Amino acid sequence: MVRVISGSAKGAKLRAPKGHATRPTLDRIKESLFNILGDVQGARVLDLYAGTGALGIEALSRGAKHAVFVERDGRVAAIIRENLAHTKLEASAVVIRGEAPLAYDRLAAFGPFDLVFVDPPYDMGQVAKALIWLDESPLLADRARVVVERGAVEEIPPNLKNLKSFREKVYGETVLNLFVNSD
Repeated sequence: MVRVISGSAKGAKLRAPKGHATRPTLDRIKESLFNILGDVQGARVLDLYAGTGALGIEALSRGAKHAVFVERDGRVAAIIRENLAHTKLEASAVVIRGEAPLAYDRLAAFGPFDLVFVDPPYDMGQVAKALIWLDESPLLADRARVVVERGAVEEIPPNLKNLKSFREKVYGETVLNLFVNSD
């Protein structure tokens, strides 16, 4: 069961699609992550590979100003919309159906972003693709934070210019990497 941990929607249960196509972030990892991030009040959030939308919804519940959810699967994008309606956070959100990362022009109207979640399917090479795209993207605000949730065997690209790693936490086979945009 996926739920909102804190904020205006605290305790709300989030719907997840049946099967193993999405892998919602475990509550203990989500709680640890938001303890590391601290205050997200007023943040503009981008949730790439959004799945259930749990990370972006958690940020909205904790006071983020706006969140954009990117999800390629139409069925899963519909579940994100349901979860936003259930938590009464839909007025602060946009769900975009498409491949992450998207072309700049599809996201430019919503940025620059202060906080980005990157949580693709594990071990499919999407982490490197997304980080390289974000590293070169004008969509990130100065000092924006980027959170990557990845499988333990997936590598972080070594030559990022603007994204600087500031924290790594390992939870069994799941690894969280946190970056700050130093552009």
